[in-house]
Amino acid sequence: MRLASVVLNVFHLDEAVGFYRQLLDLEVSAATDTAALLVGADGSQLFLRSLGSQAAHVSGVGIHSMFWTAPSQAELQRCEQVLKDRHAYIGTHETDGFVWVEGRDPSGVTVAVSHPGPDQVPRSRIIARVYAL
Repeated sequence: MRLASVVLNVFHLDEAVGFYRQLLDLEVSAATDTAALLVGADGSQLFLRSLGSQAAHVSGVGIHSMFWTAPSQAELQRCEQVLKDRHAYIGTHETDGFVWVEGRDPSGVTVAVSHPGPDQVPRSRIIARVYAL
């Protein structure tokens, strides 16, 4: 089994689409006035569903943060720069043989991009940062 899709509720659809397209190099595969499907070259799918700006931000049950994997160190550095350019950068971290950059999407959800991925450097423990996200 492997994760194929994630559905993420967002405040402003257009802003979220622009953010994830730029950061993760995803393409819009389908869209309506209230939702969009973004697809990666590897077939991964991110569904964005607009709740509107008046919706309450839910931080309890559900997606708390997302970790993506960059295919190269250069791509990880590009993602770090995108987060910095968008004033969404939180920090860069390293542990157990991998590095990740962390930021927040336009709705405040933590998004991180790591390299190398878990297929190259298996994760064998829960990193402390997970509790701080």
